[in-house]
Amino acid sequence: MAKVIYRNIPDSQGNNAYQQDPDFARLLSVYLPAELRDHLEPVFQELGALTGDELERLAREADRNPPTLRFRNRDGSDAQVVEKHPSYQRLEYYAFSRFGLAAMSHRGNVLGWPEVMPPLVKYGLTYLFVQAEFGLCCPLSMTDALTRTLRKFGDEALINRFIDDLTSQDEDSLFQGAMFMTEQDAGSDVGAITTEARFEDGVWRLYGDKWFCSNADADLAMVLARPSGGDGGTKGLTLFLLPRRLPDGTLNRYRLIRLKDKLGTRSMASGEIVLEGAEAYVVGEPGNGFKQMTDMINMSRLSNGVRSAGMMRRSVNEALFIARNRVAFGRKLIDLPLLKRQLVKMMVTAEQGRSMVFHTAECLRRADQGDAVAAKLLRILTPLIKFRTTRDARKVAADGMEVRGGCGYIEEWSDARVLRDAHLGSIWEGTSNIVALDVFRAIRREQTLPVLSEHLQQLLSESALSDSERQRFEAVLKQVTAAAEQVAGDNTLEADARRIASALYNFTSAVVLAWEAARIARIGDDLRRLALAKLVLSHKLLPRDPLKPEAGDGAWLAALLAETPLSRDQVDAVWEE
Repeated sequence: MAKVIYRNIPDSQGNNAYQQDPDFARLLSVYLPAELRDHLEPVFQELGALTGDELERLAREADRNPPTLRFRNRDGSDAQVVEKHPSYQRLEYYAFSRFGLAAMSHRGNVLGWPEVMPPLVKYGLTYLFVQAEFGLCCPLSMTDALTRTLRKFGDEALINRFIDDLTSQDEDSLFQGAMFMTEQDAGSDVGAITTEARFEDGVWRLYGDKWFCSNADADLAMVLARPSGGDGGTKGLTLFLLPRRLPDGTLNRYRLIRLKDKLGTRSMASGEIVLEGAEAYVVGEPGNGFKQMTDMINMSRLSNGVRSAGMMRRSVNEALFIARNRVAFGRKLIDLPLLKRQLVKMMVTAEQGRSMVFHTAECLRRADQGDAVAAKLLRILTPLIKFRTTRDARKVAADGMEVRGGCGYIEEWSDARVLRDAHLGSIWEGTSNIVALDVFRAIRREQTLPVLSEHLQQLLSESALSDSERQRFEAVLKQVTAAAEQVAGDNTLEADARRIASALYNFTSAVVLAWEAARIARIGDDLRRLALAKLVLSHKLLPRDPLKPEAGDGAWLAALLAETPLSRDQVDAVWEE
């Protein structure tokens, strides 16, 4: 049944976010085994319907009703309870229980599949879920990442004690996770952490302040602290697992001082915590905590990229729906030349993000199976994604708001919430500067650039590019690689880190898009992602005269916005014009 548009105000409420996005199913066929992809098709359909309707309503309500902190019970006893709105609790049910997003990477029998799911499934479902609700995705990601870090570095007794609760889909027994690292003296400069760990009466106890603790009432948190008398800097830090409650059910010895009043992610509780001798358990090798925590941080960074990519796609979905259904000056908005250009720019950037996170999810799967090459790819792709997608999400979300017009600025719609939430990714788990520098740290210390360059060369050989197109891509590959090598090898060029990291991200995403196009063409003869790859190269990497008017848009652009298959002739026209 066609959707009724009331008085020229398009409202997509009730649309299926999965069905609105034709490339989603195609990409699942590229990255997942056929049997698993077919098994999960109904799950993606279900979540897509929820995302466009119930989850969207719940997210708006949770944003309007942020959590509160109750310090005491009415009898005067300590409570330290974070009270969450019922809408947020219902979102928790869907994420943790119904879809098992924090459990599926750690045990089988989630969503009716007997084996552990590959990372792409978790990230694909999260990509959908975040199009309705962003705030909850932080606790979701941290629970998943904490479980991974515990299993990777914790001793067997500690793992056995908590693993069932961390991977439970039962709301009553589920343990959520968190990461308490930031302090007043130590944000990105982790080596400045002052939280002290003392071994007292046979147990480790933590003392100090943690300044920014998201999912503040989590059942378990990974915490960095410095054992008494330990070395300074990051080398002296040890990783601890901090329980909210002790085995006898009493609260551990730390206090939630207040909750943060944030620009975005209002639905989720972030707070300040004072550790007053809280009991904690060593995870991994003492004094090697920062290296171990880095594994959790990197998983959070990759999750940040997934969330940013998902929010960009949400903004594209909304903008396309509005443009296809709103009339101005006697025409549908999507027929207006200038808006066409704006929509294509949004689409290109959003699809770059999706291709990067999906491709990196496959690298993660291979790395976890012991593939050393994939591990090096993961090491450089993760900061590239965290750096660029989180910044791009802010721009795409703002453009989406503009397409809706005045209604986009009204909190009754979700554009303002999405824009507020989009600003988080480029700050948490490392600001843009920190993460851009980490790209070159990975190149310098771990020699990841030659591995990435060889991987991109292989993808180009398997892509849908013609000989002339491939030659142009290969020429840019040499330029990008040379620039990245130069910045990595010369400390005086640190100020160029963001610019060259952006170029490396843009080129990598263009190659992945071209590679995906070849895979999709085998399935359904559609080369749209090749057109997107060429647009990335021509508009974000190749030199252009800013004062030279461009030729009018051909049929390929209309087909791109209609999200219908593109032929080889249409793709060829992208550079001809």
